Amino acid sequence: MTNLFSPVTLRGLTLRNRTVVAPMCQYSAQDGFANDWHFVHLGRFGIGGFGLVILEATGVLPEGRISYGDLGLWKDEHIAPLARILDFLHSQGAAAGIQLAHAGRKASTPIPWRNGFDETEEEKPLVGFEHWQPVGPSAVSHAPGNPHFQTPVALDKAGIHNVIDAFVAAARRADQAGFDTVEIHAAHGYLLNQFLSPLANQRTDEYGGSLENRIRLVLEVTEAVRAVWPEHKPLLARLSVSDWAEGGWTVEDSVVLARELKARGVDAIDCSSGGFAEAKIQSGPGYQVPFSRAVKQGADIPTMAVGLLGDPQEAEQIIAGGDADFVALARAALDDPNWAVHARHALGASDYDLWPNQAKRVRERDRSLGLRSFAAST
Repeated sequence: MTNLFSPVTLRGLTLRNRTVVAPMCQYSAQDGFANDWHFVHLGRFGIGGFGLVILEATGVLPEGRISYGDLGLWKDEHIAPLARILDFLHSQGAAAGIQLAHAGRKASTPIPWRNGFDETEEEKPLVGFEHWQPVGPSAVSHAPGNPHFQTPVALDKAGIHNVIDAFVAAARRADQAGFDTVEIHAAHGYLLNQFLSPLANQRTDEYGGSLENRIRLVLEVTEAVRAVWPEHKPLLARLSVSDWAEGGWTVEDSVVLARELKARGVDAIDCSSGGFAEAKIQSGPGYQVPFSRAVKQGADIPTMAVGLLGDPQEAEQIIAGGDADFVALARAALDDPNWAVHARHALGASDYDLWPNQAKRVRERDRSLGLRSFAAST
């Protein structure tokens, strides 16, 4: 058995393999509700053999959405359509997670494939258009020269406590829906990441200034969520391990934070990076794997590698070499929803056990064409 396709257990959850579908915003919801697009988009990854499918950044408050098209979990009515998706993923052998998020000052931005806020008055009710005032740690815009980013209202103490309460309530709903894990989103320049980074946090109270103060909100959210999230279910956190910017959050800061998160019941760190306008990211295949390695070794906690991954041999080596415990794909999974079953063959599997029964005719196709395990030896 390969390392990538070996089972792994976090608390009471055993995943069939270490392949993960990373959260991907679809900008296709109305009033936060999942619909048929989300069902089909996510369900195909269960069919495709992935071990864990994590749903997109999901607003814990309506004003915490990146756009009006984001999923939400701020009211009980959101539970049922999500549960329908989970039931299908579970029927295919995949575990399901959800990324709980608040966009902070990066909220209420346009749908990416539109030309800014170009919705006509006739179109707005059809697409569920909404626009609102964002909040943040400080009254500083994400990108002052970009009209799509507003100057946020700085959260006061009551607003901060409201955010914590919203994460807790969303976690309770996630459990009711049947999710196997939740991921606290503290990456990509969104609210919790904004509190962490000096690039966005200019506060002078107990939530700003020193590293101890800047990590306070993330730790308070984590403690509160862990207190209501079932003991047998793992809790994940996503970090931007580096801001890729002078004067910003660093790898060393992430190691410190990861140790504190582990002490508060976080079971694995999803290691991403960037998210601020000042970032100068040097991207390429596997460019974030060193971040995963640094956090895993420095904090002695399981990690998830993510970012321009997709080569099966590389994914196998990431696990075998101890750089991460999980390999997460986003765009590569969009390109090939069956990546997991294909990767398993690429790593030498001769059986078709990971394919669902309805798709096992692929084996007969491969036999007829001499593909995969039926290829002639040379």
